[in-house]
Amino acid sequence: MEDLKYKLDTFEGPLDLLLALIKKNKVSIWDIPVAEITDQYLEAIAGMEKSRLDDTSEFIVMASQLLYIKSKLLLPKDEEDEDEEDPREELARRLYEYKKFKEASLQMRKSEFSSKYMVFREEEKIKFPMPEYSRRHELSELADAFNSIYQRRIRQAKPEKRAFSGIVGREKVSVDDMVEKICKVLHRRSRVSFASLFRAEDSRPEMIATFLAVLEMIKLRKIRADYDDNRREFIISSGAAA
Repeated sequence: MEDLKYKLDTFEGPLDLLLALIKKNKVSIWDIPVAEITDQYLEAIAGMEKSRLDDTSEFIVMASQLLYIKSKLLLPKDEEDEDEEDPREELARRLYEYKKFKEASLQMRKSEFSSKYMVFREEEKIKFPMPEYSRRHELSELADAFNSIYQRRIRQAKPEKRAFSGIVGREKVSVDDMVEKICKVLHRRSRVSFASLFRAEDSRPEMIATFLAVLEMIKLRKIRADYDDNRREFIISSGAAA
């Protein structure tokens, strides 16, 4: 096997390294020679230093997935397994999606500094009225309300289709995006329940990011959280507490 000279810090992640290996071997994403690619991948990450473990943990997780797929392919199949999905299928789909977005980002970079194709949106001024409310609440009360919502969603959530994909994948959710979402909600309705900010289909990272966004907006006095004794829940509204 040809010696690999790759440096992990030159890749954006394990999928980036896998694409480089697939390109080097001139094979299709949809027909990956897992045994050969796995050996090359392990060789590429073999030089990792313990001091850089935090930076390379994603590469190690991908290595475990490749070894899992390799072992599945080596196991003999019986008649009942004939219709089972190719264990490489999920990885191929992820690689295909990653490749599409990578190519799109490269294309966008080429026109990044071209003002010819840029359209700027005018600044949107959002008014935050300040209704009267004399009662004060501790932060722990809002945290308890969020925990109640979160635990209820866990009990109602459907099981993941692929248990392994939840371990390998890592969803990234921006708190800023959740702040924008809350602003849009309050732009349509000035008062909403705290629970309504969390959708049934929200993932755990999305729920946590939404909760952090609420805390940040309260801190900046952009919104306020009042407790409705009749409804027994927190009400989020525009403006800060007096």
